Amino acid sequence: MEVVAVGRPALDLARPDTVLAALEAARPDIVVSAAAYTAVDQAEDEKDLAFAVNATGAGKVAEAAARLGVPVIHLSTDYVFDGGKDGAYVETDPTAPLGVYGASKLAGEQAVAAANPRHLILRTAWVYSPFGRNFVKTMLRLAADRDEIAVVADQWGNPTSALDIADAILHAAPRLRDDKNFAAFGIYHLAGKGDANWSGFASHILDISKALGGPHASVRDIATADYPTKARRPANSRLSNAKFAGEFGWQAPGWREATEGVVQRLLETKQALNA
Repeated sequence: MEVVAVGRPALDLARPDTVLAALEAARPDIVVSAAAYTAVDQAEDEKDLAFAVNATGAGKVAEAAARLGVPVIHLSTDYVFDGGKDGAYVETDPTAPLGVYGASKLAGEQAVAAANPRHLILRTAWVYSPFGRNFVKTMLRLAADRDEIAVVADQWGNPTSALDIADAILHAAPRLRDDKNFAAFGIYHLAGKGDANWSGFASHILDISKALGGPHASVRDIATADYPTKARRPANSRLSNAKFAGEFGWQAPGWREATEGVVQRLLETKQALNA
């Protein structure tokens, strides 16, 4: 399957008029809508922009895919939940976002579903990768400059490698493209296997780094209240992958294993220290 990347300035979610022409030019068999406004705290001050990109823009991508007669795979987030549930969230659990970012992503889910009945909405969480800004790269960068890092220990979730998300999408996409009778469109959860708190995630990252000769620091547990942020985060971001695994026969690897692969890649390329 050939992957064609389309982004700004040709396709800008904040400028809905660019969406259809850009996708028409790409002539896709399926559209993966992965772009988003992800500055969680900044969204509290930029509500209009967050909704323009995450809600209106996402809906326009799904609408354009429908006009082209192709399915859309849209990435969403655990932040559509308030984190008050005990245990992992399933797709049918009530949504209740705590802030603007989560609300804009929930509105995006609704816009996508309304615009294109042939949709997969994939909610994921705690995403990291060898690229861009993310928690793994931040921990490695901080460890190069200090002996101790304070990390929140009362928020729980599933650390998820973006590489595994891509693998899952590439696994599911051919079926959506080839099976004209596919009827299991809808919302799915897609996250790393196993859970952790942020502190435990950080400790694992730095232990791997130490073993590979990279930067290391000790991790000190703190409470969410000790690290105030403009936007509230869910205390529980655990997502159940059972629905996706049952329908597509794909399961993410354990988060510890996946993290090790990303840390090793970052240390080999020294991207972590330059992020």
